[in-house]
Amino acid sequence: MPRLKEAGRSEGSPMADKIFDLLFGDRDPLTEPGTATGTPGNWWTVFNIVPDAFEHTTKGFQFYRSEARKLDPKLRELGQTRAGYTVGSQFVFSQHCKASRDVGLSEEQIAAIPSWGVADCFSQLERAVLAYTDALVLEHGRVPDGVFKTLKGGLSDEEILELTYVTSTYMMHAVMSRALRLEYDDVDDRVVEIAAPGDGNNDVMSMVDREETKL
Repeated sequence: MPRLKEAGRSEGSPMADKIFDLLFGDRDPLTEPGTATGTPGNWWTVFNIVPDAFEHTTKGFQFYRSEARKLDPKLRELGQTRAGYTVGSQFVFSQHCKASRDVGLSEEQIAAIPSWGVADCFSQLERAVLAYTDALVLEHGRVPDGVFKTLKGGLSDEEILELTYVTSTYMMHAVMSRALRLEYDDVDDRVVEIAAPGDGNNDVMSMVDREETKL
């Protein structure tokens, strides 16, 4: 379950009811969840508890899909999908694998996004976009000059700004999805202590240290 409450129809943004119709048909998303991509749909219902946040993020989706955008949708989706992967958001990564397919990336390219650094199915510009995404997400904006030079060689300043804005936005979405346990990111943290046999207090390294003192 999400870590925050949810708001259904007529409980939050007026825009939400229209979106709910598109995603859930005539179902109540709180009692009959489930979208066409297999997610519960609780990203939308949780954001709906703050109506203007719901509207702000929805308009952000309209922004990056607008015909006014100069950036190639394939490059945009490379950034979004890689951002989801590097943050570790199953939800953002999975959804944008589908979006990548929709804009024309090949199955080979989509499969190679996690290991793009050793893949040979990307162009020089595509590799620069993926490297730039890693610099934004993993290095928090510390971008090597060589990466930026390659971007400047293939993209206009306007395209680079769009790429930066959209990719950074999806880094935020991925982080929020994990923090609030939304959609496919509603999973327990697997990094926990595993009980040892017996009394569970067997520290292997302390046993090794004790043995070494005898030698």
